[in-house]
Amino acid sequence: MCAVLLSGCADAGDDHVADDNPVVSAPAGKVKGVAQDGINIFKGIPYAEAPVGELRWKPTVRLAAWDGVRDAQEFGPACIQPQLKNASSESVYAYDIGEISEDCLTLNIWAPEDAKDAPVFFWIHGGALRAGSGKEPLYEGTKFAEQGVIVVSVNYRLGVLGFYSHPELSAESPDGSSGNYGLLDQIAALEWVKDNISAFGGDPEQVTIAGESAGALSVMYLMTSPKAEGLFDGAIAQSAYMVTTPALAEMKHGVPSAEDVGLATAKAMGVENIADLRAMDAQEVYEQANKVRFAPFGVVDGVIIPDQPVAVFERGEQAPVPLLVGFNSGEVRSMRALAPAAPDSAEAYEDVIRARYGDLADEFLRLYPSETLEDSIVAATRDALYGWTSERMAKNQTALGQSAYLYMFDHGYPAADERGLHGFHASELPYVFGTLDLTPMNWPKIPDTDAEKEFSAAMTSYWANFAKTGTPSAPGAAEWASFNEDEAYMAFEDQPRADHHLMPGMYELHEETVCRRRASGSLPWNWNTGLWSPVLPSETADCP
Repeated sequence: MCAVLLSGCADAGDDHVADDNPVVSAPAGKVKGVAQDGINIFKGIPYAEAPVGELRWKPTVRLAAWDGVRDAQEFGPACIQPQLKNASSESVYAYDIGEISEDCLTLNIWAPEDAKDAPVFFWIHGGALRAGSGKEPLYEGTKFAEQGVIVVSVNYRLGVLGFYSHPELSAESPDGSSGNYGLLDQIAALEWVKDNISAFGGDPEQVTIAGESAGALSVMYLMTSPKAEGLFDGAIAQSAYMVTTPALAEMKHGVPSAEDVGLATAKAMGVENIADLRAMDAQEVYEQANKVRFAPFGVVDGVIIPDQPVAVFERGEQAPVPLLVGFNSGEVRSMRALAPAAPDSAEAYEDVIRARYGDLADEFLRLYPSETLEDSIVAATRDALYGWTSERMAKNQTALGQSAYLYMFDHGYPAADERGLHGFHASELPYVFGTLDLTPMNWPKIPDTDAEKEFSAAMTSYWANFAKTGTPSAPGAAEWASFNEDEAYMAFEDQPRADHHLMPGMYELHEETVCRRRASGSLPWNWNTGLWSPVLPSETADCP
């Protein structure tokens, strides 16, 4: 089969198009993209049937090969989400996502024009499983392609359309499951890559899954999923959070079942059954579910997600692949609602912590002292969600005999620091992708300096070389040792700096906290930390 067809090369019998845009003949069908400075770019390629009508809340359906040449020069619509993050928003993440549609299961590819058996960087966007798209400018893949790596970015169903469970939906399913539709989309896109990426010059046996925030949560889910086994060979998780995941049909760890949440959501929306929900406009379903506070998460169904991710990783049953994992120093500063408000005094803070944490209170207050109240409150939430998760994943992957590379992103610059957003959530993204000039409208402006560009080039190289070899490296920058070398990590500060033993005591405190909550059987582990923590159970032999 002909792989890349340029101007002057076409299959016999096809209408010849006399231009210089690349045409690729893949098993899925022919696609025509854009050539740009040595990079072939293909946008909006469908990887599955549109999940509309009776296919709403159904497992992803494989798309039959198409005839003719499909134009792939424009991004496809984003999946259903809030219509517009408008300019009046003060959020640093505010972005006009453009066209949205329920018919949204597309992917985008950036490939070197001479690619042959190139490694593949499969990018899963963030957005709390509620918003986002593979077409966001921050994820532009050119810089990776310039380093010989093919980038694939993907859309997947979001919000109530992607992560809704209901007893009727479970009854429809041969597996008796419902709720993980967005995750099934990601798996279908990985299957599409395995079948088709060689036509674009990629190596289907060298695929690294990567994501940030909800994208990193997705990476973690995929690492636990039997359905994704064999579809990737490395993993990157940027600001993942290993929180309690709802079970399908029963309350566990103090979290209502996904099916019960689905029933309550439908009732609050005034809808009686799935047929009525399928008859509604997709945007209306999304917005009404948001109004009644539907929160999308994966579902422990024993099929797609077999167990709590923390338990799967603990038992060593996750994907045995190299891992790059980390978090940012100021994660919660741009998402202040995730942490409790500061009390009136340091004394009040200490009183609550001692009442909630008991024998662990002294260690909690050592790590998060009352003298720096605001900093301590946001740091405690940061570490409970992102810091503990990152180190936990690194430790568990190391225990499997796999290489794990831990980092903390602590890079600041004047516009961010002046707004109290040093190292804020997602602030590493423009540096990783080399998209310093493509940030959203309210994003603190990154200086147009050689120093910032060099720092970004180093980060892109670390990530690209991890995709190539399983080891992150960058010319002229610090050597990044694996976590098993005396708990090594990389600090991304003014420059990359290699170090050991990240935040001594942080991991141990939160591991003990999570362990006691898990052992109780009735307490979740997620945002309920610090001032929001329930009274912790006493020390138990189950938590050494």
